[in-house]
Amino acid sequence: MTYQITVNGESQIVAAAPETPLLYVLRNDLGLNGPKFGCGLGQCGACAALVGGKLVRTCSMALRDVGGDPIVTLEGLGTVQKLHPLQQAFIEEQAAQCGYCSNGMIMAAKALLDRNPKPSDEEIRDALADQLCRCGVHNRVVRAVRKVAMEQMR
Repeated sequence: MTYQITVNGESQIVAAAPETPLLYVLRNDLGLNGPKFGCGLGQCGACAALVGGKLVRTCSMALRDVGGDPIVTLEGLGTVQKLHPLQQAFIEEQAAQCGYCSNGMIMAAKALLDRNPKPSDEEIRDALADQLCRCGVHNRVVRAVRKVAMEQMR
């Protein structure tokens, strides 16, 4: 079966079974490596992307359920030449250690700042609470998100 989906602003035709996890399509068919395979159960957040503007665990979303909602992955936020402010802040705050959770952290922060451009520290922590990181960079991640939020207020 073929599906037409929009990923990072580009229309894509994908031939896959309806129950194929969106993560597999993004990584294997479209070559996008931002979303990571972590737990495969929708619990860790490494595979997060925005679907229709909402934060989604792509390992737990079937391709058939995407519908016409646009998909934005980490690759769709910025470019190497022009990083998204969150990507830049993560670098400046050294908010990535092994980097495996960075995709989910940045996508969760993007979803937060899209719906709440002026979050409190508690709101930032709440928004990122479901993104698992075993390296212990949580405080740096919160600083990076706070930095972007404060820059947006200027």
